[in-house]
Amino acid sequence: MTPAPRLPVSPRHLRRVLGFLRPYAGLAALAGLALVITAGATLAVGQGLRLLIDRGFVADDPATLDTALLLLLGIIVVISVGTFFRFTLVSWVGERVVADLRRAVFANLTALDVGFYETSRTGDVLSRLVADTTLLQGVIGSTFSMALRNLLMLAGGVVFLFVTNPRLTLLALLVVPLVLIPILTAGRRVRRLSRDSQDRIADIGARAEETLNAIRTVQAFTGEARANAGFAADIDAALQAARRRIITRGVLVTFVIFLVFGAVGVILWAGGHDVLAGRITAGDLSAFVFYAIIVASAAASLSEVVGDLYRAAGAVERLVELLDTKPAIAAPAHPVALPNPARGAVALENVVFHYPSRPDAPALRGLSLDVAAGETVALVGPSGAGKTTVLQMLLRAYDPQGGRVVLDGVDLREADPKDVRRRIGLVPQDPVIFSADAWENIRYGRPDATDDEVRAAAEAARADGFIDALPDGFSTFLGEKGVRLSGGQKQRVAIARALLRDPCLLLLDEATSALDAENEHLVQEALERLMQGRTTIVIAHRLATVINADRIAVLEDGRLADTGTHAQLLDSSPLYARLAALQFGERAATPLS
Repeated sequence: MTPAPRLPVSPRHLRRVLGFLRPYAGLAALAGLALVITAGATLAVGQGLRLLIDRGFVADDPATLDTALLLLLGIIVVISVGTFFRFTLVSWVGERVVADLRRAVFANLTALDVGFYETSRTGDVLSRLVADTTLLQGVIGSTFSMALRNLLMLAGGVVFLFVTNPRLTLLALLVVPLVLIPILTAGRRVRRLSRDSQDRIADIGARAEETLNAIRTVQAFTGEARANAGFAADIDAALQAARRRIITRGVLVTFVIFLVFGAVGVILWAGGHDVLAGRITAGDLSAFVFYAIIVASAAASLSEVVGDLYRAAGAVERLVELLDTKPAIAAPAHPVALPNPARGAVALENVVFHYPSRPDAPALRGLSLDVAAGETVALVGPSGAGKTTVLQMLLRAYDPQGGRVVLDGVDLREADPKDVRRRIGLVPQDPVIFSADAWENIRYGRPDATDDEVRAAAEAARADGFIDALPDGFSTFLGEKGVRLSGGQKQRVAIARALLRDPCLLLLDEATSALDAENEHLVQEALERLMQGRTTIVIAHRLATVINADRIAVLEDGRLADTGTHAQLLDSSPLYARLAALQFGERAATPLS
């Protein structure tokens, strides 16, 4: 038994896309009306052609000839105006639908948890957001309406063929199964090849993004040739995938055109014999040939359009996958409100956690740690001990597989993640500077802040001096990823951003570890202002931050090895004493004043 032909797009995927079309149903209906009118007017040309030949040329009647010509001109005007409205409306609907789709996909991407990006390639995600939506835009704004137009022309042409000459029409319809079978069979292969081609294009984007983001490292290690070779290999793979898709579509179109226009030739031969025998008029044959060509052209165009539709089906699948991806970190149906005023008390209770990309290697193994409101706690330990993971837990970038993370008495899993993060300020080791001016970069901490509040935060972070010295002051574009700023200046902008947020809990992730002595001093001054009156958790490698902390927590292999002051830990923790000696030498023994 022959299996039922598979639709280019699954019903579930189709429903998702049609949902974006629903707000523009009125415009789509007008476009459909224009489509029907132009298709009907085009089909009417065949009747005008028959009138022109039988009553004008054959009957030698100039008046009828003039009337037929005027009728044809009127039909052409209708077709032209209808085509304008169809093209304009469909193209605009396509632009609007794809714009809404891009917004929805991007909104979902920003809502997805960090774990999604840990196991996904950013280049592939961007390819879906840009390339796949662009492909879909072409289908909605052009190809789909062309497919409907050709279907109408095909159906209407077949009806007029039957009206004109049923016997010749039945002869012509013998070729239809021969045309449909390769379209359906090859169409499924085109769909698979199209998805493969789009995946290869995503590989190109991923490699390009990775290489350009690391261009300094690539050049420092003279890796240009290797990068170019890898990119060229991805290009070749994409070309091979495109070649397979193009050849499949080319064979399909060639086969369909041969069958369709071969059938037209046979019809002309049979119809010519009918005219010679007096069974039909020359006008009937001319109209029949006109409709046969309409049907043949529509069928040939559909064979090309089907390829585009199957190609778009791959894009729809990839986009719907992104739309349907649910964040692992989400607010519960009835989130517990965090208490006001915020205190910033933190507790990790027997926390067990594995990163999604390393499910067999626990990052935290039953870690318990309490941080009182207003306390400054420094986290120290060897690389891989779990220090950064603790900060990720507090930001609720991930949920633990065991135990609880608590802020002001509320389990983070019971609270809205956005409410939790609004109470937290983060200053990372490698601060993010957006492609914008200083106003916007600092105001990212609190979007509703006034210019005076932004400037006050910059002054407190010791950032106003170098910002005012820029060509346009605070309105100066800071460059892609802040390339116009030094490392210390970026850190002070990040500190100003955190100051403006005015959080109750401050997370400092090795905020001074990559700075020289002068910049470290400036940033440390800014950090001390920022830490006043707030609960602060510091991942620290620098002596000043470690020694002046209220308490130091020593982590080892995802567990809490010891806690205490600097002096206490030098005696009680061999691991801390070893780390202090390695990092600070003899200075570690003397607290700073």
